[in-house]
Amino acid sequence: MASKRYLKHTIHRICTDLFAECIAVSLYGHHNHEENTKAILSSVLMIHQDFIRRVSHPEPGMEPKVYFDKLLEDFYKQANEILDQIRNLD
Repeated sequence: MASKRYLKHTIHRICTDLFAECIAVSLYGHHNHEENTKAILSSVLMIHQDFIRRVSHPEPGMEPKVYFDKLLEDFYKQANEILDQIRNLD
């Protein structure tokens, strides 16, 4: 299992990249979808906060390896969904 610090760093880096990509698409894309862009940006911020909080406070009684594997699986799933939404902006 990776350290909590590494997991937090990975989550932060991926969310930062998603945020920057969304801004870039909204600025340089062919269509202006301001409301959709704002919704995507707020969802990136929410998953960042949620998953950082989940890394810091794991569920009691659950084996750490299982918990953190599930946490990463959930994070990557949500990050991919947001990436698909960003792709649909253009």
